[in-house]
Parts: sequence; structure tokens; C-alpha cells
Amino acid sequence: MPYTIPAAPTASPTPSLLHRELQGLLDTLARTHRVPGAQLALDTGTDVIAVHTGTADTATGTPFTADTAVPLGSLTKPCTAALVMLLADDGDLDPDEPAAAHLPELSGIPDVTIRHLLSHTGGLPTGPDSDTAATTTAARYLAAVCTARDALFAPGTDFSYSNAGYVAAGRLVETVTGMPWPEAMRVLLLEPLGVVPAFVGDAVPARPVAAGHALNTATGQARPARQNLAPLEAPAGALLASALDLTAFGNALIGRADLLPPAVAKEMRRPEPAARPGALADGWGAGLALYERDDRVWCGHDGNAQGTSCHLRADPESGVVVAFTGNAGGATALWRDLTEELVRLTGIRVPAGARTVDRGRPVALPDCAGTYRNGTTTYRVAPGADGAPALSVDGDLPIPLVCYADLTCDLLDPDTGRPQPGGRFHRDPATGRVDRVQISGRTARRITDDG
Repeated sequence: MPYTIPAAPTASPTPSLLHRELQGLLDTLARTHRVPGAQLALDTGTDVIAVHTGTADTATGTPFTADTAVPLGSLTKPCTAALVMLLADDGDLDPDEPAAAHLPELSGIPDVTIRHLLSHTGGLPTGPDSDTAATTTAARYLAAVCTARDALFAPGTDFSYSNAGYVAAGRLVETVTGMPWPEAMRVLLLEPLGVVPAFVGDAVPARPVAAGHALNTATGQARPARQNLAPLEAPAGALLASALDLTAFGNALIGRADLLPPAVAKEMRRPEPAARPGALADGWGAGLALYERDDRVWCGHDGNAQGTSCHLRADPESGVVVAFTGNAGGATALWRDLTEELVRLTGIRVPAGARTVDRGRPVALPDCAGTYRNGTTTYRVAPGADGAPALSVDGDLPIPLVCYADLTCDLLDPDTGRPQPGGRFHRDPATGRVDRVQISGRTARRITDDG
């Protein structure tokens, strides 16, 4: 039945009227946010409405179409997770067995399970630097970074978003199936969904593809951006797809397509108790971000490649699926505006991100100053010019932090001065000392006490 909530309009617009309204909305928002091209697909549970706008590649002038495939970035991860869970359903592996049982290169962290990899609860570092990763193999990379020395926390006790975990998940798919990850993705997931496969690095794409774009702030012009993804990172971010493709996948994730058995889809959506993703979402399952709204739990994921922003949300209760792709960095703000307008047009409250909660007034956290590390990435928290803490990542210009009593923090946008959800600090329960910081879902372990 159609999605209804107490705040919904008394009369829903007809599909044709809603199509026109969504087309006008997408056209307007793309201009406002300087996004060359975008797609939106809405499956209400009874009707599928898809609109697109603009240009796929400003260098060629190629128009966006409904079939244009966009670099998905991290929205590749739930697809890789679905492959792993399908293999588990076939009895080829157990999500709760040690990953090292299949991947000897993970023997340095023997307690990390396959489920930990998929839910970012294994304590693994963030992931490979794309330039460095281009010169090595997945097995060598994993053996080098998946060690007790680099672990951020005990497996299954916390959350840290990790591309390395999905490099391992892709290796797992290859080991179990005997197929390269792209081939397994094509045969086991994409073609059964009716999706024409496309991957970053395809010499001759089998379908129209969009370029990502960076905005030249001096000229106001959007220029194509090169996708910088090493082959070993493919399971974490190499897929290209359209909004309609994502809608098909979203239907599988909520049991409305034959690809995933209902029990598998439900298992992917089951929240992991240790997964506290902070600013990214309200919870996490086996490959899926979870978002709480209006007593419902939506599932989905966000993805950013070089100059793209893509988003998927699906509500198992109502059957509503929403997918969006945009080919510029400004498409993330476009997506947030779009979700607000969908409430006005349809009454559907699509969660753009984690819930906003009242954390009270800002407080001082003088004991948070120090240096923190995640793999090769260094986070430094030190007093700024006004004495308040500021965060610098790998030596970049510091960004002011606003801290709260619950140990969460916001980042002050350098351009607007507005607070943006940042993350949280952790205290060691035994000592009470701040020993970790989580920024944008990535946790770093404290290595020095002074700022």
C-alpha cells in the first residue's frame, strides 16, 4: 500500500503530476548547487517515478539520461556485502567465522570475523591510499595493515569505517567463488538485477557513463575529475550505476525482489550492537547503514567518488525506495535539500543522514587535546587561537570543534561558520581518559597526550 504518515498530504499527487513536480525540483536544485547532472528515482511501493537533468560530462556535452551510470564510490560496499551474504546463504561461508579462515593475510588479527568486516566493527584502519595501493596487491596490502599493532579497538566492540575491510570482503568473494570480484559482481548480482555492469577503469564501457566534476571556485565552472581508484580498492568503490539501478537494488534489500532471499535481506538490515557510526548514520548492519525516522528504520548507504555524490534509502515497512545520483561534490547538499522537498511534495520523510538530537550547550573538553592515529592518517586536536579545540588531519589547516557533554562534537564549516556533525570522543571506561576520537565515522587511537 502507499506510504502514509500523519503529516502526509490529504491527497497524494498523481504519478504524472508528481513526475512533473520532481522534474522541476531536480532542475532547480541542480542549478542552485552547480551540479552539471543528476538523477532521482522514487519507488512509492506502487509507482516508480524517475527524472534526470543536465549534462553527464561537461567536456563532451553528453546529456544525462535515465540509463547514464554514475561512479558510486562507497555505495559499492553494500553490493559487495550482498555478494558475501549470498555466499553465506549457499553455505560457502559463515559470517561469524574468522575471516582468516579464508584469508591467511588476516592472520594478524585472528578474532576479526566476516561480519566484522561488513559492519566496520573489526577495528581495521581506514584503508589504502589510492596512489600507494596502485603499486601492490590486495593480499600484500591486507597483510601489511591488518595487524595487532594497527588495530583501533578489539574486534566487535566499536565502529570505524574502513575501506580495508571491503578490500578484504572482495578478496573473500574471489577466494570462495574462484572469480575476479568484477566477474562475481556481474554474474551474481548485477545481471540478475537487470543492471548492465559498469566499473571504474572500464576501457570501453558497455553503457553511457557520467564523469565526476570539481567546481573551479575562481571561474564557477565545473570541470571533469579523474577517478583515482586502485584495482585492489574495487570492492569498496568501483561500481557505476544509475538511480534506477539503485532502486532495483534497494528493492532487493527490503525483500521486494527475487535476488536476495528475505532472510538474507533481513540479516543484512539487522543492526550490529557495537556499530555506533556517529555522524554517518544511526546504526549499521552487514553492509548497510541504518537510519531511524518516524518509528521506522530505513536502510541504505551514501557514496562519493571523485566529483560525485550518490545516495540510496529503502524502507522495509512501506516498500518506499529512493535513489539519487549527482556528478559534482555539490550534489551532497542537493540531496539534503531534495529530501526536505520530498516531504512537502509527497509526505515521505526520507532520512538524509543520522538523526539530529539536542545535545545541550557546548562544553569545554580540555583533556581531548592530543595526537590520534588511524593507519597512516594522523588527527591532531589542539587549542585554536581562541583557546577552543581545533582539528587538523595530516597537517591540513585546523577546523574548530564544538564539543558537548556526551563527548560528541561538531566541525565548524570554514566557509559558512555553521556547525556540521563531526563525530565523538571516547573515554577509556577503566581510566576515564580520552583515548580515541571518531571523525566522520573513522576512529583514531590516541598516541600522545599533548596537543
